[in-house]
Amino acid sequence: MSSDPDTDAQTGAESTGSTSPDAHYFDDDPTVPSDPVTIDVMLPDTAFTLETDRGVFSRGHVDTGTSLLLRAELPIASTGHLLDLGAGAGPIALAMARRSPNATVWAVDINSRARDLCTRNAERNGITNLRAVAPGDVPADIRFATLWSNPPVRIGKPAMRALLLEWLALLDNDGIAALVVQKHLGADSLQRWLQSQGHLTERIASKAGFRLLSVSPKSAHAQPSPER
Repeated sequence: MSSDPDTDAQTGAESTGSTSPDAHYFDDDPTVPSDPVTIDVMLPDTAFTLETDRGVFSRGHVDTGTSLLLRAELPIASTGHLLDLGAGAGPIALAMARRSPNATVWAVDINSRARDLCTRNAERNGITNLRAVAPGDVPADIRFATLWSNPPVRIGKPAMRALLLEWLALLDNDGIAALVVQKHLGADSLQRWLQSQGHLTERIASKAGFRLLSVSPKSAHAQPSPER
């Protein structure tokens, strides 16, 4: 278990089975009482204020994996539709919206409190090109030019793999995804598995036990290998 304070919310009580403010951040409707904390997020190219809360991943700080993704020099489409999958309070979605003001950013999360936070955070920062929605509320005809995600590993490997395949299938033909995953939570095996499913997947950064993966759309001619 990591002792990094940035990852305590992710690796602490959940890994021991005990109850914590973030233990069920992937629930639809968190029952833990709200206790918001507002922080300032400073990135090399932008800054914004972020309200966080109990029952939503990474209360009171931007976790190490998300920080790695946001500080990497990643390609991002300037127009079209962009996706933050598992948006939480919205640090990734807000950064995407600031970096691509002419695009529409979809902040997708099953957690209703997270969606409310995303919407409020966009409003408080004057961001108008962000839509915080539940997974089923994304129009079926939308395809994404860029997908960034710190995916919810804690839902379990089969569920997370199914989730990623579902949303990676919505990439444009020339779209690109970036995923950040902890090494000890299966980043390297996930990379191999995505490759076996026909997605060119490369590790583009590694820091503090996290892997940042670049994932391309599935090749039209690729045949998935048996699941491993």
